[in-house]
Amino acid sequence: HVQLVESGGGSVEVGGSLRLSCVASEYPFSRYRLRWFRQVPGKQREEVASIGQIGFTTYADFVKGRFTVSQDDAKNTLFLQMNSLRPEDTAMYYCAADPMTGLLCDSLNRTWGQGTQVTVS
Repeated sequence: HVQLVESGGGSVEVGGSLRLSCVASEYPFSRYRLRWFRQVPGKQREEVASIGQIGFTTYADFVKGRFTVSQDDAKNTLFLQMNSLRPEDTAMYYCAADPMTGLLCDSLNRTWGQGTQVTVS
């Protein structure tokens, strides 16, 4: 079972940038659809971005044009480059991996990382 470890969070000023990383163990990224989520206390976790096996990406409207998701297959590392950060981007950020069976994404067997805190002020 894949394990995920995030890093790169921290405190940054409004308009600043951060790059989050998520390192996976054991299995190659090509077997998973990878996602970034975020959560603020008292609110539901929301999906921020995702990337698939052929590099197809999706973004939530509230980060389009500011965040970029990418992966380095050789290093089994997922990234989230966050630019033009706003106070409302403050949250715990989680990476997640959904195993793929062919073209089907198995979100029921999703693996989560432990999260990394991002604070924008």
